[in-house]
Amino acid sequence: MSNFIVNNIVWIVLLGIVGLLVVLFFVFVPVGLWVSSLAANVKVSIFNMIGMRLRRVKPAKIVMPLIKARKAGLNLGVNQLEAHYLAGGNVDNVVNALIASERAGIELEFEKAAAIDLAGRNVLEAVKMSVNPKVIETTNVSAVAKDGIELLVKARVTVRANLERLVGGAGEATVLARIGEGIVTTVGSAGSHKEVLENPDDISKRVLSKGLDSGTAFEILSIDIADIDVGRNIGAQLQSLQAEADKNIAQAKAEERRAMAVAKEQEMRAYVVEAEAEVPKAMAYALREGKLGVMDYYELQNLKADTDMRETIGGQNFESKTIE
Repeated sequence: MSNFIVNNIVWIVLLGIVGLLVVLFFVFVPVGLWVSSLAANVKVSIFNMIGMRLRRVKPAKIVMPLIKARKAGLNLGVNQLEAHYLAGGNVDNVVNALIASERAGIELEFEKAAAIDLAGRNVLEAVKMSVNPKVIETTNVSAVAKDGIELLVKARVTVRANLERLVGGAGEATVLARIGEGIVTTVGSAGSHKEVLENPDDISKRVLSKGLDSGTAFEILSIDIADIDVGRNIGAQLQSLQAEADKNIAQAKAEERRAMAVAKEQEMRAYVVEAEAEVPKAMAYALREGKLGVMDYYELQNLKADTDMRETIGGQNFESKTIE
């Protein structure tokens, strides 16, 4: 009885081990994906898929885009797709871009598409933009004509992706910056803002003739002026600010002259006080030498007191008349 139980336990353990091995086999080996590739007539061996697992590559990320490419008539190899995946690229996006370019009649090789994808650009969006151009709208660009009037210009730019310059070419920000610079230059060279309002297409023609798409990943097809608004009178504001600055300078110079005059007056008063201080000494010397008598001194003091009284009375009369 004990042998029977032991035998059953052994069989159960063996069956469990076999079942675990089977489960691990189907988990590690993508049998379903291999069957799908055979059904699509895409020859990818089961051992190659196991190798992908060992190289930490998801087989579905390679096999499914490969099936899609073969069905679309593209001659791509497993090694090409796997190498791009290991480099950090988006294999499915690259294959979709190749299919879209082939359908649109655009010549695009796998190496070029892979380079664009690895450069961080969306290669599929680039192919779509090559077929269907994109419209970029600028913000309000402030420009001032020669008469000092500010104009706010908004432009719509139709661009098409240039697949040959996507790697290393400048992006939308550079195109918008160049267009803004062209608008400012064109409006600034106009003699009057009315000329710009009358012929807004002159801005488009001059900006488009500058070749602003050189060195960028785009080809500018057209530049259309969407809106022009009249802004501030910059010339008048600048003149007003200049007049205010001139007034402040004049006031500062006048204050400087007044301060110098006050200083000069204080200096002269100091001289007067110094001279008046010498008068008592001179009088004392004259009295000692007999050149000035006592009566003469009293008459001089009376004359001074009389003069002070007259000045006081004259000052009061002047103040009363002023009040009246």
